[in-house]
Amino acid sequence: MGRPLFYEILEKPATSGIIGICCAIWFYIQKKNIGYSHVGLSYETAMEGHHWRIITSAFSHISVIHLVFNMSALWSLGAVEQLGHIGLGVPYYLHYTLVLVILSGVLVLGMYHLLIQKFKLEYFRRVTAVGYSCVVFGWMTILSVRQPSSKLDLFGFLSLPISFAPFESLIFTSIIVPQASFLGHLSGIIVGYAIAWGLIHGMNNFWAISMLGWVVLVFIFSLKKSNTYNFDFLEIESVTDPSLPSVRFLSSGNGRTLQMNALPTGDVEIV
Repeated sequence: MGRPLFYEILEKPATSGIIGICCAIWFYIQKKNIGYSHVGLSYETAMEGHHWRIITSAFSHISVIHLVFNMSALWSLGAVEQLGHIGLGVPYYLHYTLVLVILSGVLVLGMYHLLIQKFKLEYFRRVTAVGYSCVVFGWMTILSVRQPSSKLDLFGFLSLPISFAPFESLIFTSIIVPQASFLGHLSGIIVGYAIAWGLIHGMNNFWAISMLGWVVLVFIFSLKKSNTYNFDFLEIESVTDPSLPSVRFLSSGNGRTLQMNALPTGDVEIV
């Protein structure tokens, strides 16, 4: 018999948490009858300022088969969390998951831009991508370089050598699921190799928290700018209070002088 699931969850806390988040989002999407156009990432929506879709598209799944495939692969790739002795481990996993989510989304948009502007392929203007596949393919690639002896287990019965898994899975999903985002998966592989080969490096807690802070800010402001969600607390209104002193410059023959009116008489409280 294998080990109890409880112990495996404890050994893969970050992976377990991400799987829980993706599953919870899938249940919410099904309950609210949300479609690709509501959460997916496309070139057209990105140009309209919907940059928040880089995040929502990564963690959203519409099809249950898509969810099961990605989460099954992710569970197997959670072995990264247990490889602290070769420089991986939980912090590395969390830091570079954030990098994979952001950079793979940006790279997909860059590919769309090239195909649309350079090759006039207007089809890619409205192609909408959703799913955690970019990150899954990225971790497949990183593990294939850093731990080539590993295996990738899918659905509990299909086992692939990790060294060939990125491209095997790329071809497999393109055949089995024709509507799968080839460019999305490819972007994950490219960013994965950049991380594994050290082209992208130096992530630590400071940079990860800083990056996460900027991601949250861009997420909120792009939601507001695109009128997707109204954040009233972000409104800054001008205040003209006659009880406050005003400052102005007076012109004179000798130059300019500064004048400030007096505070109104009365009781003042310092709180």
